[in-house]
Amino acid sequence: MNFKKSFSNMPEMLEANKDKLNIIVFNFVAILVGLLISTVLLAFMKINPLEVCGKALVKIFTDKYNMGEILVKATPFIFTSLAFAFTYQANLFNIGAQGQFYVGSIVAITLSLNLANVLPTAVLLPLVLVSSFLAASVVGVFLGFVKSKFNANEFLTSMMSTYVINAFMDYLLRTSLQETKAEYMQTDPIAATAYLPTIIPGTRVHFGFVIAVLTAVAVWFLLNNTSLGFKIRAVGMNKDAAKLAGINIGVIFIVSFSIAAGLAGMAGFTEVNGVQHMLLRNFNSSVGSYGIGIAILANGNPIGCIFSSILFGFLHVMGITMGRLPGTSIPASIIELIEGIVMLTVIISFAVRHKYDLKNEKKKLKLLEKAKEENNG
Repeated sequence: MNFKKSFSNMPEMLEANKDKLNIIVFNFVAILVGLLISTVLLAFMKINPLEVCGKALVKIFTDKYNMGEILVKATPFIFTSLAFAFTYQANLFNIGAQGQFYVGSIVAITLSLNLANVLPTAVLLPLVLVSSFLAASVVGVFLGFVKSKFNANEFLTSMMSTYVINAFMDYLLRTSLQETKAEYMQTDPIAATAYLPTIIPGTRVHFGFVIAVLTAVAVWFLLNNTSLGFKIRAVGMNKDAAKLAGINIGVIFIVSFSIAAGLAGMAGFTEVNGVQHMLLRNFNSSVGSYGIGIAILANGNPIGCIFSSILFGFLHVMGITMGRLPGTSIPASIIELIEGIVMLTVIISFAVRHKYDLKNEKKKLKLLEKAKEENNG
């Protein structure tokens, strides 16, 4: 019976594998096209792209510190991509991960500055992590509430919340959180007892990367192996059908946004306690937008977000290394340029793939209708 059942499910399994292969092919082509465009732009700047890229790659892969920087850069990307991917499962769009990241950063720096000499590190760091998650979750609860209660466009409300949070952070950096001398818009550095421990000697790779990977795995498990995850995915597939099945759509909106925002808040904790060790005005100002592209590249898969984030971490380190090569005049903006071009090609690829999938679905429906007509005939 099991053997027979396996063969009866074979068409669905083949179709699922075909879809996964299409995603991989589309994304691979998108990344390749983005990198090719970047090399052409370097050539227009009268820079030999093969020579520069070759030197940069050698410098990265022969230096433990540079290799470690890939994971350092990838850490916040994992969290912010999860923040988008999580709501995407419910067919919602969380564009406000940048603001939620700043909320987590504000809470992390506030608690670290005030409690570093009061609590032991083993108690302080989990407390700061959970607090950053919960504080950012409050923003998510608000976004989910206005979506469920007033059907407000979550794209706009989440995006505009970032501007409000950014302005609030600027206010704090001018007042209660400003460094002791009151000369710059930044905080005092936190004590070493509030640092996330380094896990690879000779690099800046901190325990936040491990937290990010474990969080991605936990999110995958939640979405695929729990009743809550099933409800979130059911709402994403067809909210009307989910409602008829007894699922409270409003609660799912609120829960989805609160968890997603909390994930972005955790990125703030890892950056403050793991890398910056202080809060600066407009620091990591693109981490939220990159998270969107990374989540799209991963097709909303939490495990895929890990590898996509590492890829973009590599691109970031590659750009920095290219800009520091002796004898070249590569501007610092090349980092943003390369990542931006790859991001753009990935998003275009997503749109093309979506159109391709819709075309295939229409073709399947026509074939089914034709088959029904022949059977009735």
